[in-house]
Amino acid sequence: MTLHSVSESGVDVENCADINWDELGFSPVPTDFMYVMKCAKGDNFSEGSLVPFGNIEINPFATIINYGQGIFEGLKAYRTEDGHIVLFRPEQNAQRMKMGADRFCMPYPSIDQFINAVKQTALANKRWVPPLGKGSLYIRPLLMGTGASLSVVPAPEYTLLVYCTPVTNYHKGALNLKVESKFYRAISGTGGTGGIKSVTNYAPVYAATTAAKADGFSDVLFLDSATGKNIEEVSACNVFVVKGNSICTPEANGAILPGITRKSIIEIALDLGYQVTERAISLEEMLDADEVFCTGTAVVVNSVSSVTYKETRTEYKTGAESLSEKLRKILVGIQTGSIEDSRGWTVRID
Repeated sequence: MTLHSVSESGVDVENCADINWDELGFSPVPTDFMYVMKCAKGDNFSEGSLVPFGNIEINPFATIINYGQGIFEGLKAYRTEDGHIVLFRPEQNAQRMKMGADRFCMPYPSIDQFINAVKQTALANKRWVPPLGKGSLYIRPLLMGTGASLSVVPAPEYTLLVYCTPVTNYHKGALNLKVESKFYRAISGTGGTGGIKSVTNYAPVYAATTAAKADGFSDVLFLDSATGKNIEEVSACNVFVVKGNSICTPEANGAILPGITRKSIIEIALDLGYQVTERAISLEEMLDADEVFCTGTAVVVNSVSSVTYKETRTEYKTGAESLSEKLRKILVGIQTGSIEDSRGWTVRID
């Protein structure tokens, strides 16, 4: 008979990865397996398969390399208090990938295929899911044009790749943001690609974020490109503004990403009796707020301690009594099973 050591959280510790969970950061840790699914142009995706995690071979003329024809998602697998593994709202990620694929003229997996691929990836790497309270397994589905083309046209072949890594907090502590008034994250309105999770949306923020971090800031808050007067997003997360009982967040009108954590926090806040509005928010309105916080799969819910615009620094409420901390505890409680999931947001996979 084989004996297994079980931690207080119910995790079979002998089947956990040999890693110091207390030193886990937010950077790639090679895991065991990834999932690969392919599709020719004009066809539907067929079932894929798990392969050992490692480098991939790709044609130099692939449209993902030459023309940026690629979109990705980010979601997490969590350990619950009773030791099970769950996903959080994976169908929302599948639907958002479909929206992005349509915009980029790419075929896409069905919702069931997407969720199955994510489940298989998480289960094949279950020993890399951190114990309760030590982090989560970040899962990255990447849909890309891998067929070769010299012309600026959709690729003849596509690949869905699903891979993962254990992570802890994206940011350490409350954020100190710098308002960026020179560079823009995306064009305003519905005609651009700011509202989809395109690979092309992220490298353009590097110039602004690198300069801001060199000056001691956590991240950059971008303004709208049409007027330069309204707030839109931080480099990789949505933003909320609190004044009294009112919570506002920029409308998902095509320029900002319709975040799944954003959507979940709106629903939680409404249930708590707060007035939540999705609309344009001027920089002046944000600077007069009581509290500012950010949401996203990577950051979860992260309070903002200050925002600096030009030479003016504005500070906001943070800490245990802040609304952002209250909302974060509820969200994490649902994700990890300490709070009943009455909405059916979590999907147990083990």
